Amino acid sequence: MAARLLDGVEVADAVRRDMAPRVTRFAAQVGRPPGLGIVLVGQHPASELYVRSKLKSAGETGLRADLERLPETASLAELLALVERLNASDVHDGILVQSPLPASMPSDAERRVFDAVSPEKDVDGLHPVNVGKLVQHRADLVACTPSGVVELLRRSGVPIVGRHAVVIGRSDIVGKPMALLLLHEHATVTVCHSKTTDLARIAREGDILVTALGRPAFVTPAFVKPGATVIDVGTTHVTDRAVIEGLFPVGSKRFEAFLRRGSLVLGDVHPAVAEVASALSPVPGGVGPLTIAMLLRNTVVAAERRRGLLP
Repeated sequence: MAARLLDGVEVADAVRRDMAPRVTRFAAQVGRPPGLGIVLVGQHPASELYVRSKLKSAGETGLRADLERLPETASLAELLALVERLNASDVHDGILVQSPLPASMPSDAERRVFDAVSPEKDVDGLHPVNVGKLVQHRADLVACTPSGVVELLRRSGVPIVGRHAVVIGRSDIVGKPMALLLLHEHATVTVCHSKTTDLARIAREGDILVTALGRPAFVTPAFVKPGATVIDVGTTHVTDRAVIEGLFPVGSKRFEAFLRRGSLVLGDVHPAVAEVASALSPVPGGVGPLTIAMLLRNTVVAAERRRGLLP
């Protein structure tokens, strides 16, 4: 029996609907909508796509969203100066600096940028102050993708309390905050990574399996406990036809989509997992829409908190 697909688009729409009265109330009390400043350095194709989606969703939700661009040749000092200007802006309640930054910037550039964003405007939830609050289970602003995963599980009726959750990935952006959020939801959590011995066996112990590797179709049925819920956070643009032919039958919808576009976005989870899991978040259409919805929610929360209007 094929796994139930967890509809991230539907859940993201519900999150935005829930925010609508708060946006209206904030605008009536403050005289402007909550504001988000997005910084994009260079012209990375995937980043351009993500930023367009964020701007569109923000506008549809009633938020102000401004895109600040810097050229590929911009220095870290120029980027930090722009972040400081947004920190001082009265109309921007949230700041997001789109990753990845150009390779020409120093290796510690992302960390320095995350540290430079004011904690009260850190809608990515990555400033050390907000990460520390997350550890103590008192954060208002939490990393968007992990909080989106929890929202998807809750609204899809997937039990978390008392379940064994396995997270594959230990990044600061997804893996670590994901593990903390699941702990706060009273799951028993195991974190796996590239150095984990017998990864498939450990992953197979999870009632909930969250994978954030960025390795297309890496998680096969051997990684999945029968009946588990599998959350696929990976997104990789694949242009190799041989890879696609090895995953999808010729003539299938996914194969035909690859032929039309010349590429396909794949998650970490092999298509065959759908025959083992009880529930599965698809790629695309699973976690991605929730990441944007939680970014907008964080912007509203940041705006309310700055004005003393948190419900």
